[in-house]
Amino acid sequence: MFNRLALALIVSLIFTASVFAQPFAYVANNLSNNVSVIDTATNMVVGSPIPVGSLPIAVAITPDGTRAYVANFNSNDVSVIDTATNMVVGPPIPVGTEPFAVAITPDGTHAYVANQVSDNVSVIDTAINMVVDTIPVGISPLGVAITPDGTRAYVSNSLSNNVSVIDTATNMVVGPAITVGTAPSDIAITPDGARAYVANQFSNNVSVINTTTNTVAATITVGSNPLTVAITPSGTRAYVANVVSNDISVIDTATNTVIATITGGNFPIGAAVTPDGTHLYVANFNSNNVLVIDTLTNMVIATITVENGPRGVAITPIIEHFIPTLSEWGLIAMAGILGIVGFMVMRRREVTA
Repeated sequence: MFNRLALALIVSLIFTASVFAQPFAYVANNLSNNVSVIDTATNMVVGSPIPVGSLPIAVAITPDGTRAYVANFNSNDVSVIDTATNMVVGPPIPVGTEPFAVAITPDGTHAYVANQVSDNVSVIDTAINMVVDTIPVGISPLGVAITPDGTRAYVSNSLSNNVSVIDTATNMVVGPAITVGTAPSDIAITPDGARAYVANQFSNNVSVINTTTNTVAATITVGSNPLTVAITPSGTRAYVANVVSNDISVIDTATNTVIATITGGNFPIGAAVTPDGTHLYVANFNSNNVLVIDTLTNMVIATITVENGPRGVAITPIIEHFIPTLSEWGLIAMAGILGIVGFMVMRRREVTA
């Protein structure tokens, strides 16, 4: 009886004392050679900036939230941050020339890095943090995104005006490149994997690729010099940062039309949506800050000062933790006592028998 009661208490705690840690936003400060960490619960920078390589330009976070991979444009390498300690772990990982973008597979086993000048993609094995493959793509790749099932990586080639598709099982380019607008930069894929949205810098529009046929299904006019695309977890909205018109275009993905334009900031160049889809974080390169936008109202609700030249933004997933309260610690202690008493009673019965 004692053991059953103790077990019941412990099981009840497991199912009732789970809490969800609020995510953190990691911002690559290009001109400060470091990364700022923002607590999205308070919209305040926490701790000191994390030193990384030279001219950090992009950040990607593993699906379990334990590591942040930072592409350093000028030092031609990738820094790995332990998000538990916010310290760089291990030596930087050498990649191609001028790494511009990084994306991580849904299973967290590999990071794909688009190298602008060497016209290729470096594949990092995240278990050993070494490059295990190099894939030639088009000219001047600036963006990379991986489908939710992890089977394909889409790479935007800015000087080829097209998108390469990589089979992640073989790490080979499959099919012909997909022609898009002029100077494609960032690329983002909807959560259902059905469409890829490509920001075309010099044609001031976004190409929508049907990932089943790998053809352009729509072209959407946005602001001036769109550079970054972020899609909500629901897949209903795509946010496009336009660096010259200093605004954010909001696309309804059901109709592929712009339904709102958000102003504010100076040279918005990086964007990421929180895991719950309620907020958009936009890095403003020239004003050294990050805007927080409420995605329900499309209004700016906070402005967070970071370091110089914030460029890339990535947000950790919401992680479930079991953190007992004071009363729960009391229940845990009671369960332990009941277990000990139960064990002693059983031993006594064995002796007397």
